[in-house]
Amino acid sequence: MGFGRCAAYDQGSASRLSHPIRLGMLTPSSNTVLEPVTAAMLSGLPDVSAHFARFRVTEIALSGDSRAQFDDGVILAAAALLGHAKVHSIAWNGTSAGWLGFETDEHLCRRILGATGIPAGTSMLALNEVLAGTNVRRLGLVTPYIEPVQARIIANYAALGYACEADPGLGIQENFAFAEVGESVLAGMIRSVAARRPDAIAVLCTNLRSAPLVAALEAELGIPIYDTVATAVWKSLILAGTHPSRVSGWGRLFQLAL
Repeated sequence: MGFGRCAAYDQGSASRLSHPIRLGMLTPSSNTVLEPVTAAMLSGLPDVSAHFARFRVTEIALSGDSRAQFDDGVILAAAALLGHAKVHSIAWNGTSAGWLGFETDEHLCRRILGATGIPAGTSMLALNEVLAGTNVRRLGLVTPYIEPVQARIIANYAALGYACEADPGLGIQENFAFAEVGESVLAGMIRSVAARRPDAIAVLCTNLRSAPLVAALEAELGIPIYDTVATAVWKSLILAGTHPSRVSGWGRLFQLAL
């Protein structure tokens, strides 16, 4: 009897996996959060897998050297390697457009599509799509960045017509160190911003362990919370032709169909 159940499961699994969905993720080299969090988000979807290509990112600042980390040529080379895995979508799972300008991600997506033939998205463009599609005007902002970077992000959102409610960032510049910020600190930052009653809260940084906190904090605070690892996964699933509502337990974002 037990064997029969296993056989039936195997047949069902084979059916579901006959058309696997592969998501490509472009990943900062020093990021240790987005890969395990992405895998956890997709763990209930046996036909969906995530595949990662890294390129060098070690610090977040406004210096020329820091900006050069996000050169299109380097990122396109990593995207081409994801193309070898025949992924169905490619996402830049990072937030650099927040301070470099959203047009940098728009340009990157066009270049990835042109070079690989694979539809591309980014954490930040997906976040902006969600904000526009849900009529957010006052945006709560949580980041770990140094003040000049956070100020640039706020200015870029102001240019789009969003009023940002933000506590000071954590003043961290080393990209690896973002992953060491404790969940209690992140929850405290989110609650502090939530006290100003924004329409939604965005957690900007794909190397923060905030995504696992979202569902519980949304229930507690009554405010949508959009983590930028989650926005990359949300858009990747859409680009790959499957509905993000298949992901459960990770917040309101995955129920949106814009």
